[in-house]
Amino acid sequence: MNNFTKEVMFVGEMASGAKLTVPVYSFKPAHKSGPNVYIQANMHGAEVQGNAVIFQLLELLKTCDIKANITLVPYANPVACNHKNGEYTLGRFDPITGVNWNRMYHFDESVIKPFAKKHVGASEVEIKQHFEQLLTSQVEEKLDHNRWGLTTGQRIAYQLQRLAYQADLVLDLHTGPISSKHLYCPEYAQPSAKYFNIEHTLLIPNDFDGAMDEATFCPWWSLQQTLRGLGREEFMMGQGIFNKESYTVELGSQEQIDLDVAKQDAESLLTYLQYQGVVGGDAYQPTPMTRYACYLKDYKTLYSPMGGMVDYLAEFGKPLVTGEPLARILRMDNYGDGEALHNVSLEETVIPILHFASASVNQGTELYKVLTNFFEI
Repeated sequence: MNNFTKEVMFVGEMASGAKLTVPVYSFKPAHKSGPNVYIQANMHGAEVQGNAVIFQLLELLKTCDIKANITLVPYANPVACNHKNGEYTLGRFDPITGVNWNRMYHFDESVIKPFAKKHVGASEVEIKQHFEQLLTSQVEEKLDHNRWGLTTGQRIAYQLQRLAYQADLVLDLHTGPISSKHLYCPEYAQPSAKYFNIEHTLLIPNDFDGAMDEATFCPWWSLQQTLRGLGREEFMMGQGIFNKESYTVELGSQEQIDLDVAKQDAESLLTYLQYQGVVGGDAYQPTPMTRYACYLKDYKTLYSPMGGMVDYLAEFGKPLVTGEPLARILRMDNYGDGEALHNVSLEETVIPILHFASASVNQGTELYKVLTNFFEI
């Protein structure tokens, strides 16, 4: 018997006094045996498909044999969700500070060495328990006793992070502008990537740059590496109870939802969760497909060499051979006395993943993001 609950989390208030709230859904099984899970969506305002995926997950989980605590948070950022300008949602950056909403999470690496030295002789269970308490207490301290206050984004991020610290597996659901599905995966967790039904994976270094996935796996990775340096060779990622994994799951394009596709995406996430022992049975199996990956350093951005109107040509997810055009740019100001059409191509084979949302670009606008030096996994 699973205990299903819904709560409403208060994350701030507007100038009018209106409360900012976030829904939080939870499943707690009577008998827990698997790793805890945290899933959130819509940290960026236009990236709404994750909400549809969480809806489909909630529907599917009703009939699953759930073996761990699962927390799901749609509409994670109520400010960004409602940040509209005409027909467009602009909620990628805090409009007050200009900071990316997904770069406000907390990790203080200076606590790692002192903690490791203090607990180097403790058991794995004790280390995990005490380190979870330390991480949680840090964000609680920032929320409750910050002398100089917090920005709106920090207050939202820290409350979400407090929930995520209770989990072993974290899935942060996003989308791109006009995009194919792809996965941001920690380098150490590459073997798990094949359990998502996603063809393209970006392997990110085990470093912190402010995002949710990094905020929830980097502390554990750093701790394990430090403990190994102190002689605890058994502490290796992928072994023992420190098997923490966090991902950013890119679900396609922003500003739209597709409930049928969302069900497929939910089944993809359940395939991974079943592999991890979060749900029982064998109902969800990885879809046979060719999976490509590259390291984050080889995920390149092509910027427009000129201003103009862009006809995006390259098909997402398929290798584009050297010299084949990704796009062509129309320059009507040149018609009659110059070249009106200009092809844009690259001198290496790439896999296009996403492109800019508008056909109208200035010189230097991001056109495409592509995988280079890619390989099969």
